[in-house]
Amino acid sequence: MGKNLIQQARGKGSPRYRAPSFRYKGQSKYAKSQKETLTGKIIDFIHCQGHSAPLAQIEYSNGSMVLIQAPEGVRVGDEVKMGNKIDIKKGNVLPLKNIPEGVAIYNLESSPGDGGKFVRSSGGFAKIITKMQNLIVVALPSAKRRDFLPECRATIGVIAGSGRKEKPFLKAGKKYYAMKAKNKLWPIVSGVSMNAVDHPFGGSSSSVKGGPTQASRNSPPGRKVGKIAPKQTGKKR
Repeated sequence: MGKNLIQQARGKGSPRYRAPSFRYKGQSKYAKSQKETLTGKIIDFIHCQGHSAPLAQIEYSNGSMVLIQAPEGVRVGDEVKMGNKIDIKKGNVLPLKNIPEGVAIYNLESSPGDGGKFVRSSGGFAKIITKMQNLIVVALPSAKRRDFLPECRATIGVIAGSGRKEKPFLKAGKKYYAMKAKNKLWPIVSGVSMNAVDHPFGGSSSSVKGGPTQASRNSPPGRKVGKIAPKQTGKKR
């Protein structure tokens, strides 16, 4: 009898495939929206294994404490603000309708008050392309353009840690511990390299197989791998 595929085991929801969020330092999100302007101070920088960028711990004038991705060029003791009509300065949080076009921003809210959903990884930034009455078009790091409501908030600046991907891992051990921090399954083994008991594409003492890679739409879970109900395969003639 064959063994469960990786996607079958992942769907069960065991700790092997869950993010170890109990080890994270906290959520990175904005404080609740206030009518008045809040003045805050950066009191510390925190490394969290669940985030690719360093986190800035900010204490606001109303006593609230938040974690946000630290922008480039700030340090402990710097003053940051959150409000509607404030200066365009690194680390300040304000609605998109009050941010000029072409200014680097990050941690954009998908809907007003959700705390930030877009552009949150190290070195990331977005820019406002067009402003309309009830819509603001933003160019994301992927070069895609997305529409946001004018009341959605964003932070001014570029997220710190932009050189993270420039340094290669060089050793498999370094990659292993980087993946282990977020409980990522690594290394990923292809199906043709597995034994026949582990995958429908495995076995035959070789990675060169002549069998079909298509699966029916109604295939059982252990067989539903490869090309799922393709309309056609191969080159178009």
